[in-house]
Amino acid sequence: MKKTTCAACDCELGADTIKVNLGGKSVEVCCEECAAALKEAGQSTSATSGAKE
Repeated sequence: MKKTTCAACDCELGADTIKVNLGGKSVEVCCEECAAALKEAGQSTSATSGAKE
């Protein structure tokens, strides 16, 4: 059986995962805290990528 890990903290995922859409791709995280961290990071990178000179 393949072990899957959280996209944010690399903890092993259990049965209760949370899916987060990040850059058009769906990733799984272990908890709301990791989901919030990834969403924040995604918003931060998308805001700076639009500011090219």
